[in-house]
Amino acid sequence: MKILVAYGTTEGQTRKVARFVADRLADAGHAVELLDVDDAEGLDVARFGAAVLAGSIHGGRYQPALVEVAQRNAQALSVRPGLFLSVSLSAAGDDAEEWEGLRAIADEFARATGWRPGRVEHVAGAFRFGEYDYFKGWMMRRIAREKGEAVDPEGDTEYTDWAALGAAVDDWTGALG
Repeated sequence: MKILVAYGTTEGQTRKVARFVADRLADAGHAVELLDVDDAEGLDVARFGAAVLAGSIHGGRYQPALVEVAQRNAQALSVRPGLFLSVSLSAAGDDAEEWEGLRAIADEFARATGWRPGRVEHVAGAFRFGEYDYFKGWMMRRIAREKGEAVDPEGDTEYTDWAALGAAVDDWTGALG
């Protein structure tokens, strides 16, 4: 099956997640197109049998270009098997309130875009200090400290559970038939 893997990223972790998913799908024998939503002008979703969209949460929102792609293609996406990967640092924890917030943000994305994916997976992100400006780096160190996380402010700290993500993708593709 030909599968679209489209992603929006801010610091690069969602790009890494999308590449992992695209490679996994290709290794399973699917034809895959990996697409940064910033380059999605003229995208024809009808060319694909299924779609994976991935975006990261920043300030309670996903990338505007991801929202635009989902809105513009909501009808075509809705008639295909769809997987939405919501990437965030909050998904690395087990705080019930934060998880409720993650679900609410994903629900708001679906409401705002008109696309209701068949499956939503919350994927733990990463601290990407090499990508942050001074202010954001300061804020992220503060957040880490509040959570009791030891991070290297000169490097990256990744929380993505690659095995769990692979299992979720395999389960989703197993249902494609």
